[in-house]
Amino acid sequence: MFTEVLLALVIGGLIYFLVQRSKNQVLTTEDGWWGSGAPRDAGEDDTIRSFRVTTSDQELEDLYRRIDLTRPFPSLEDSQFNYGFNSQYLQKVVSYWRNEFDWRKQVDKLNQYPHFKTKIEGIDIHYLHVKPKKVPEGTSAVPLIMVHGWPGSFYEFYGLIPLLTDLSNPHNLVFEVVCPSIPGYGFSEAPHKKGFDSVCAARIFHKLMKRLGFQQYYTHAGDWGWLVTTNMAQLEPKTVKGLHLNFAPPSKPGLSMALSMMLGRHFPKLFGFTDFDIQRLFPCMEKLVVESIKETGYMHIQATKPDTVGRGLNDSPVGLAAYILEKFSTWTSHDFRNLDDGGLTRKFSLDDLLTNVMIYWTSGCIISSMRFYKENLGQGLDAPHAKIPVYVPTGFACFPNELMHTPRLWVKQKYRKLVTFTPMDRGGHFAAMEEPQLMAEDIQKFTKIVEGKVKE
Repeated sequence: MFTEVLLALVIGGLIYFLVQRSKNQVLTTEDGWWGSGAPRDAGEDDTIRSFRVTTSDQELEDLYRRIDLTRPFPSLEDSQFNYGFNSQYLQKVVSYWRNEFDWRKQVDKLNQYPHFKTKIEGIDIHYLHVKPKKVPEGTSAVPLIMVHGWPGSFYEFYGLIPLLTDLSNPHNLVFEVVCPSIPGYGFSEAPHKKGFDSVCAARIFHKLMKRLGFQQYYTHAGDWGWLVTTNMAQLEPKTVKGLHLNFAPPSKPGLSMALSMMLGRHFPKLFGFTDFDIQRLFPCMEKLVVESIKETGYMHIQATKPDTVGRGLNDSPVGLAAYILEKFSTWTSHDFRNLDDGGLTRKFSLDDLLTNVMIYWTSGCIISSMRFYKENLGQGLDAPHAKIPVYVPTGFACFPNELMHTPRLWVKQKYRKLVTFTPMDRGGHFAAMEEPQLMAEDIQKFTKIVEGKVKE
């Protein structure tokens, strides 16, 4: 009996030691310089400059000329979106883009929020900074940085921003929102040197928030923004008050994940799996492999030779639109592959979709945006941040049509202080753009709990 107790104490002490050691793990990083040439001796210009999205007759004439020179190519009969973007429907989208889409009107819409640029580590960082019009007396706005992914942009959050900054419900918190463009995306300058990964973006965004006067703040993200904001929490866990995500694939498979995959179908309660978890995690192996092949070919290209395919997309607006919009179809729902129109306008308007494409086209950022895959995925599972748990309070919105389903157990492997895990009624990968109301409600719920306004 004494031996068993002693053994239990030793094992318990070892587990406690490992947990405490992991709690003390903080991601470390060093300042970089991503501008052209060597760092400036005079130091960095920390001026914040106003910025407006603009267009010109020459820009539109060049776009229309390139669209008019496009050579159509027919899709196979009854292929829908299973071979990629359906050519017949693409012609309809291109016709709308060429003849009806009003880019000047959309530019005005983009400029409805204040845009700024500031130079950090040698490159210009673009961001929106939206302050609430009214803050209840005796309170202050909650600072929140929201980070997009690929092939999205800051525009993904345009439906969500007013739901967070306008106090229509007096019981809600009001937010002060910052939406930056990841360097190499949209109107943020692209890095001029190799090696700019998610940790570098996280470090730059911390510098941005501090330059704006924030000492602590919340974060929200999906897609690549998930990794950037996770790195922000790992770099400065006392600075990030709360981390809200709608995408959190396992960064490093662990023992509990392996056991849950082997036994979870037969013993779901042992791993806290719901019926929906079982449905998403345990189709036949063939289906899992086929689905992976169907939706990840782009990733291999962008993680290896992004500049080659990027040159074609940078020259052809129609090619760029097909490449980007195909993701807004199949990543919103796999079932949309079987529709002639890819289901594109079931959740989005063509004006919104083409506005996102135009941000890529007018800024010429498609190549630099795709390089982010090579810089990040080239490290594989050996990236330092993959081994470090997150102890910042975390909220996870689990949307049913997300590319990869992550049950609560797997989220907690990485995010040890999981405050909320919300199974959402509907929505896919571009959740903030698809379902801004649902997203706003979940951000409110999570933040209120962390702020002590409501109980868990």
